[in-house]
Amino acid sequence: MHSDVVASRSADPRDSRESRHGTPHLDAVSLAIVEQLQEDGRRPYAAIGKAVGLSEAAVRQRVQKLLDQGVMQIVAVTDPLTVGFRRQAMVGIRAEGDVESVADAVTAMSECEYVVMTAGSFDLMVEIVCEDDDHLLDVINKRIRAIPGVRSTESFVYLKLKKQTYMWGTR
Repeated sequence: MHSDVVASRSADPRDSRESRHGTPHLDAVSLAIVEQLQEDGRRPYAAIGKAVGLSEAAVRQRVQKLLDQGVMQIVAVTDPLTVGFRRQAMVGIRAEGDVESVADAVTAMSECEYVVMTAGSFDLMVEIVCEDDDHLLDVINKRIRAIPGVRSTESFVYLKLKKQTYMWGTR
Protein backbone atom coordinates (compact mmCIF):
# COMPACT_ATOMS: atom_id res chain seq x y z
CA MET A 1 0.00 0.00 0.00
CA HIS A 2 1.37 3.40 -0.90
CA SER A 3 0.92 6.67 0.94
CA ASP A 4 -1.40 8.00 -1.78
CA VAL A 5 -3.78 5.10 -1.05
CA VAL A 6 -3.53 5.85 2.67
CA ALA A 7 -4.35 9.49 2.01
CA SER A 8 -7.39 8.49 -0.04
CA ARG A 9 -8.96 6.68 2.90
CA SER A 10 -11.01 8.73 5.28
CA ALA A 11 -8.50 9.78 7.90
CA ASP A 12 -9.87 9.65 11.39
CA PRO A 13 -7.88 10.98 14.34
CA ARG A 14 -9.70 8.62 16.72
CA ASP A 15 -7.27 5.73 16.06
CA SER A 16 -6.51 5.47 19.76
CA ARG A 17 -10.12 5.55 20.96
CA GLU A 18 -12.49 2.63 21.19
CA SER A 19 -15.71 2.30 19.24
CA ARG A 20 -19.01 2.05 21.06
CA HIS A 21 -18.63 -1.75 20.94
CA GLY A 22 -15.38 -1.65 22.92
CA THR A 23 -13.16 -2.45 19.95
CA PRO A 24 -10.31 -0.16 18.95
CA HIS A 25 -11.17 2.31 16.20
CA LEU A 26 -8.39 2.34 13.60
CA ASP A 27 -7.57 5.25 11.35
CA ALA A 28 -6.42 4.85 7.74
CA VAL A 29 -2.73 4.84 8.67
CA SER A 30 -3.12 2.09 11.25
CA LEU A 31 -5.11 0.03 8.74
CA ALA A 32 -2.35 0.54 6.18
CA ILE A 33 0.28 -0.62 8.71
CA VAL A 34 -1.75 -3.79 9.35
CA GLU A 35 -1.93 -4.45 5.61
CA GLN A 36 1.83 -3.96 5.26
CA LEU A 37 2.46 -6.51 8.01
CA GLN A 38 -0.04 -8.97 6.52
CA GLU A 39 1.99 -8.91 3.32
CA ASP A 40 5.24 -9.49 5.23
CA GLY A 41 5.33 -9.78 9.02
CA ARG A 42 9.09 -9.14 8.98
CA ARG A 43 8.90 -5.94 6.92
CA PRO A 44 11.16 -3.31 8.52
CA TYR A 45 9.48 -0.39 10.26
CA ALA A 46 11.41 2.04 8.04
CA ALA A 47 9.91 0.43 4.90
CA ILE A 48 6.44 0.50 6.42
CA GLY A 49 6.93 4.13 7.38
CA LYS A 50 7.90 5.02 3.83
CA ALA A 51 4.80 3.26 2.48
CA VAL A 52 2.37 4.91 4.92
CA GLY A 53 4.01 8.30 5.36
CA LEU A 54 5.30 7.99 8.94
CA SER A 55 8.71 7.87 10.61
CA GLU A 56 10.17 4.55 11.68
CA ALA A 57 9.65 5.49 15.33
CA ALA A 58 6.00 6.40 14.75
CA VAL A 59 5.40 3.05 13.01
CA ARG A 60 7.11 1.18 15.86
CA GLN A 61 4.87 2.98 18.37
CA ARG A 62 1.69 2.26 16.38
CA VAL A 63 2.60 -1.41 15.88
CA GLN A 64 3.17 -1.82 19.61
CA LYS A 65 -0.18 -0.19 20.32
CA LEU A 66 -1.93 -2.51 17.82
CA LEU A 67 -0.30 -5.49 19.52
CA ASP A 68 -1.20 -4.24 23.01
CA GLN A 69 -4.84 -3.66 21.97
CA GLY A 70 -5.09 -7.18 20.56
CA VAL A 71 -5.87 -5.84 17.08
CA MET A 72 -3.22 -8.11 15.56
CA GLN A 73 -0.53 -10.65 16.31
CA ILE A 74 2.71 -11.19 14.46
CA VAL A 75 3.37 -14.93 14.31
CA ALA A 76 5.02 -17.60 12.19
CA VAL A 77 2.45 -19.71 10.37
CA THR A 78 3.51 -23.29 9.72
CA ASP A 79 2.25 -26.04 7.47
CA PRO A 80 1.05 -28.63 10.00
CA LEU A 81 2.15 -31.55 7.81
CA THR A 82 5.76 -30.39 7.73
CA VAL A 83 5.98 -30.17 11.52
CA GLY A 84 4.48 -33.57 12.31
CA PHE A 85 0.74 -32.93 12.48
CA ARG A 86 -0.73 -35.27 9.88
CA ARG A 87 -4.43 -34.95 10.72
CA GLN A 88 -6.63 -31.87 10.74
CA ALA A 89 -10.39 -31.71 11.09
CA MET A 90 -13.19 -29.24 11.57
CA VAL A 91 -15.57 -30.47 14.24
CA GLY A 92 -19.10 -29.18 14.61
CA ILE A 93 -20.37 -29.36 18.19
CA ARG A 94 -24.00 -29.26 19.29
CA ALA A 95 -24.37 -28.20 22.90
CA GLU A 96 -27.10 -27.90 25.46
CA GLY A 97 -27.15 -25.47 28.33
CA ASP A 98 -24.36 -22.95 28.59
CA VAL A 99 -22.54 -22.87 25.23
CA GLU A 100 -19.93 -20.46 26.64
CA SER A 101 -18.75 -23.04 29.19
CA VAL A 102 -18.42 -25.67 26.45
CA ALA A 103 -16.51 -23.17 24.30
CA ASP A 104 -14.20 -22.34 27.21
CA ALA A 105 -13.45 -26.03 27.84
CA VAL A 106 -12.70 -26.66 24.15
CA THR A 107 -10.59 -23.51 23.92
CA ALA A 108 -8.38 -24.81 26.74
CA MET A 109 -7.35 -27.83 24.62
CA SER A 110 -4.03 -27.26 22.86
CA GLU A 111 -5.16 -29.25 19.80
CA CYS A 112 -8.07 -26.87 19.19
CA GLU A 113 -6.62 -24.09 17.08
CA TYR A 114 -9.81 -22.27 16.13
CA VAL A 115 -13.02 -22.12 18.14
CA VAL A 116 -16.02 -20.12 17.03
CA MET A 117 -19.55 -19.92 18.40
CA THR A 118 -22.03 -20.14 15.54
CA ALA A 119 -25.69 -19.90 14.63
CA GLY A 120 -27.13 -22.76 12.62
CA SER A 121 -26.74 -26.53 12.83
CA PHE A 122 -23.81 -26.36 15.24
CA ASP A 123 -23.26 -24.26 18.31
CA LEU A 124 -19.48 -24.39 17.89
CA MET A 125 -17.08 -25.03 15.03
CA VAL A 126 -13.64 -26.16 16.14
CA GLU A 127 -10.53 -26.72 14.04
CA ILE A 128 -8.37 -29.49 15.47
CA VAL A 129 -4.75 -30.21 14.57
CA CYS A 130 -3.42 -33.64 15.60
CA GLU A 131 -0.46 -35.93 15.04
CA ASP A 132 -2.54 -38.76 13.55
CA ASP A 133 -5.99 -40.39 13.44
CA ASP A 134 -5.58 -41.99 16.87
CA HIS A 135 -4.80 -38.62 18.40
CA LEU A 136 -7.83 -37.06 16.68
CA LEU A 137 -10.07 -39.88 17.92
CA ASP A 138 -8.79 -39.38 21.46
CA VAL A 139 -9.47 -35.62 21.36
CA ILE A 140 -12.99 -36.01 20.00
CA ASN A 141 -14.14 -39.16 21.76
CA LYS A 142 -12.49 -38.95 25.16
CA ARG A 143 -12.08 -35.23 25.68
CA ILE A 144 -14.60 -33.16 23.70
CA ARG A 145 -17.51 -35.57 24.10
CA ALA A 146 -16.74 -35.78 27.84
CA ILE A 147 -17.34 -32.04 28.33
CA PRO A 148 -20.59 -31.40 30.22
CA GLY A 149 -23.10 -29.88 27.81
CA VAL A 150 -21.76 -31.48 24.62
CA ARG A 151 -24.75 -33.18 23.01
CA SER A 152 -23.15 -34.37 19.74
CA THR A 153 -20.25 -33.82 17.37
CA GLU A 154 -19.74 -34.14 13.64
CA SER A 155 -16.24 -34.35 12.18
CA PHE A 156 -15.05 -33.06 8.83
CA VAL A 157 -11.60 -34.56 8.29
CA TYR A 158 -9.30 -32.58 6.00
CA LEU A 159 -8.07 -34.60 3.04
CA LYS A 160 -5.99 -31.83 1.50
CA LEU A 161 -5.46 -28.21 2.41
CA LYS A 162 -5.81 -26.18 -0.77
CA LYS A 163 -5.67 -22.66 0.61
CA GLN A 164 -4.86 -21.04 3.91
CA THR A 165 -4.21 -17.35 3.90
CA TYR A 166 -4.31 -14.42 6.24
CA MET A 167 -4.26 -11.77 3.54
CA TRP A 168 -7.84 -10.50 3.70
CA GLY A 169 -6.51 -7.03 4.40
CA THR A 170 -8.50 -4.43 6.24
CA ARG A 171 -11.15 -3.76 3.59
